[in-house]
Amino acid sequence: MGRIVFLNRFFHPDQSATSRILSDLAFHLSERGHDVSVITSRMLYDDAAAKLPRRELVRGVSVLRIASPRFSRDRLFGRLLSYAGFYISASWALLWTIRRGDVVVAKTDPPLISIPASLVARLCGARLVNWLQDIYPEVAVALQVDGVRRVSGLLRSMRNLGWRQAGANVAVGERMAEFVAASVNSPSRIVVVPNWSDGDTIAPVAREVNETRLGWGLADQFVVGYSGNLGRAHPIEAIVETGEILRHQNRVVLVFIGDGAHMRLLKAETERRKLGSFMFLPYQDHIKLSESLSAVDVHLVSLDPRLEGYVVPSKIYGVLASARPAIFLGDGDGEVARLLRAADCGVTVAPDDGRALARAILGMADEPGRRREMGDRGRCILLERFDRRLALERWEGVLDSVENGRHATRDAHAAVQYGSDGSPHAW
Repeated sequence: MGRIVFLNRFFHPDQSATSRILSDLAFHLSERGHDVSVITSRMLYDDAAAKLPRRELVRGVSVLRIASPRFSRDRLFGRLLSYAGFYISASWALLWTIRRGDVVVAKTDPPLISIPASLVARLCGARLVNWLQDIYPEVAVALQVDGVRRVSGLLRSMRNLGWRQAGANVAVGERMAEFVAASVNSPSRIVVVPNWSDGDTIAPVAREVNETRLGWGLADQFVVGYSGNLGRAHPIEAIVETGEILRHQNRVVLVFIGDGAHMRLLKAETERRKLGSFMFLPYQDHIKLSESLSAVDVHLVSLDPRLEGYVVPSKIYGVLASARPAIFLGDGDGEVARLLRAADCGVTVAPDDGRALARAILGMADEPGRRREMGDRGRCILLERFDRRLALERWEGVLDSVENGRHATRDAHAAVQYGSDGSPHAW
């Protein structure tokens, strides 16, 4: 295989979810003898002021970190300026880096980076693979981001052209793949490779010996956890209502780990209402991920129903690896809901129904045996379908097909396929 060039705003040592996934794949391919390069920014997701080395070789991967503007993500105008700067710098770097026959893998951070990547790849005679973590501009339109709707038609047309010209479009979920197929009027060149977790790195740690849980001082409480970014895509209405319902009990603690616009809003709201059952913590050390994910008794995973088919919450795979059940706040026919129902490893609650969420939490607290069984089933599904080893093998197959000029096609065994009733076709 020729050279593989990845394009994404964040890469190792950054610990954001998409960066870790990309780093897993890039290092694996390098270890397998492939010539791998990454074009990325000099920033860290949670530290925009960081200035990583411009060039370095990391575990055999050649990393080029380009200059890009550093504006606050909290303001739309600043975010757009940051994106625009990265588009320009990345396109220029890609133009001078890639050669005929290379394979360019463009992730979707920043959004729509596939548009300039497609243009440069065609100009240089390289093959393009779009790695679709989310679908823009649909996400921005659904979240009513100012000004996007006016130009969404043009952006869709340009993006769809890039999808049609790509050697493969890799979607992380079935509903996302269905959307892409409808957008390009063809199922060809669309592959489903879900994101993953490493079942060896993340393993369950019993609550009685979990040092992280003991350090939180929650040995005897029933702990409901949320870990990761809690942004505009993740509704919090039911969570606030649940906090009110559970206000006068002291056995349930809701622990929120991470950051994001809605994380800060939730923290402010719980403080305003004086809801004492909430605890907010910063991102935990990635080295202790097994402990932090296992420190809770049940995990919350959420997604605004308007975003189904456009986003798949990748945190679900870490939850499965930790052998803990999940409560999903979102669409009952969504990607995560189908998985939880088919594998019986969690439950789904409407994102605006705080009473149902409170009932689900208290039900889990009252049935430790059922909770353990759900967690065990979830880990089994992770090892069978969503383990790091399996995903990396699928990716090698996709890249081999593209490099040899074959259309990468959907493989019934490459992802879980669901029927309308939520039952899995491929299990």
